[in-house]
Amino acid sequence: MGRRTPLHDLHVDAGARMVDFGGWDMPVGYGSQIEEHHAVRRDAGMFDVSHMCTVDLRGAGVRPLLQRLLANDVGRLTVPGKALYSCMLRPDGGVIDDLIACYLDEKWFRLVVNAGTADKDLAWIKEYAKQIGVAVVPRRDLAMIAVQGPNARPKATALLPEPARAGAAKLGVFFGAAFDEWFVSRTGYTGEDGFEVALPSESAAQFWQALAGAGVRPCGLGARDTLRLEAGMNLYGNDMDETVTPLESGLAWTVVLDGNRDFVGKEALTKQRAAGVARKLTGLLLLERGVLRQHQQAYSPAGEGEVTSGTFSPTLERSIGLGRLPAAAEGTLEVDIRGKRVPARLVRPPFVRNGKAKIDL
Repeated sequence: MGRRTPLHDLHVDAGARMVDFGGWDMPVGYGSQIEEHHAVRRDAGMFDVSHMCTVDLRGAGVRPLLQRLLANDVGRLTVPGKALYSCMLRPDGGVIDDLIACYLDEKWFRLVVNAGTADKDLAWIKEYAKQIGVAVVPRRDLAMIAVQGPNARPKATALLPEPARAGAAKLGVFFGAAFDEWFVSRTGYTGEDGFEVALPSESAAQFWQALAGAGVRPCGLGARDTLRLEAGMNLYGNDMDETVTPLESGLAWTVVLDGNRDFVGKEALTKQRAAGVARKLTGLLLLERGVLRQHQQAYSPAGEGEVTSGTFSPTLERSIGLGRLPAAAEGTLEVDIRGKRVPARLVRPPFVRNGKAKIDL
């Protein structure tokens, strides 16, 4: 039996199929995964993401700490509530985790890290934090609900307590704000607009039921995966891990190498960029029948590679994926699907954004 979120019993009562995910019992779906997917693309859906680990960092040295630990530059965060996406790296440039960092004040930043990497993330952060007196506080007293879709914000905003309701209506893209123990951020993992709401665990069930009453559809990890892949978003453990760098994972845009700031992994990334990055992460569109899946071998004129994530896209009604291939790969290639080489085309993610196809089919 894995760890349980505060919403576990509601999932079970609703007939969700529960699976182990990162050591947590999580709902993979409540019935039709495709219907859940379309609910998010066309209206509003909600996900229990309480397995994600919210971490508060407090102390006078918190900004210098994150400038040292993150490949992206938190020096850019000067407005309270502004957030950014970043990787946290090993000295050799391998990705320990990808995370969201939000600036609240000069002595308080909030991170959201992945469930499966939370323990190693905390150990890594604490090792550096103790050197400069920053407190690292995992907020396991909080639940988190993601509300996503074109109608997500109006439906969710009306149900937030004051002053969170008024504050949430003003949130710009990639902003978050704390209202007592409620923390509302305009972030997500679906390619749609919406909120991720951290709230006291004891309030989670009531908020979830209120959202359902407002027509927000409960969705599971299955739909979350097809949505994030359509949006071209990486999944840790599939599309990047400690064996690859952000430059090999389509995440060069999250790395700030210019300037004098030194961060863990900078030297390795600087050398890799100077030498030329040999591999790239790219989108794949299957041209014939079949489904792309992780670990399938890919063959291009520039050399071999591998599918890192793959699925059937409910929006495009085609199979799509991400793959790590030689940097020179372009045009078409072949993917080994159950012993048969099936043609695919390299495309630039995202595949879908705000409910619309972003690639030529």
